[in-house]
Amino acid sequence: MSHCGVNAFHLFKDTGGWKIIQITDTRRKEGCLTEEPDRTKTLHALIDGWHKAAAVADEDAFFGAMAPDGVYIGTDASERWLRDELKAWAKSAFDRESAWAFTSRDRRIMVSSDARHAWWDELLDTWMGVCRASGVLVYGSDGWKIKHFQLSLAVPNEKIEKFKKMVGKK
Repeated sequence: MSHCGVNAFHLFKDTGGWKIIQITDTRRKEGCLTEEPDRTKTLHALIDGWHKAAAVADEDAFFGAMAPDGVYIGTDASERWLRDELKAWAKSAFDRESAWAFTSRDRRIMVSSDARHAWWDELLDTWMGVCRASGVLVYGSDGWKIKHFQLSLAVPNEKIEKFKKMVGKK
């Protein structure tokens, strides 16, 4: 389907049965969601493409997949950037052959009932080891965009005490 809205029928019952006496058509083609048989397939492809864009240092594709007010949170406590701040910070990384390479090994995507918001969590293979990431996508006039992404180190519970000592935490 490529339209949204409803048709409202005003009915009148007479001796011969029900008659339509008025139809109000509120259908429109602009600003509607298009029906996708498997939306999560599209979202997996978008997220995979975003990770691949970083792996091949495709700056336009990587930052183009993010909303202008999108947020990227890295593993360091100081790393919270809006899209354009991240672009400036990562400039030298995207000047290389590969900015960074994250490969998803497991991902779950959930979509809101209005199909305009989605969120995901995933395990990533990275140069740091296994990381956990989560993100939020929004659907707007220019399609799906990444609104929020958070990357976290995945420290096994049995290694947390050693990890705390390593980072100077008592």
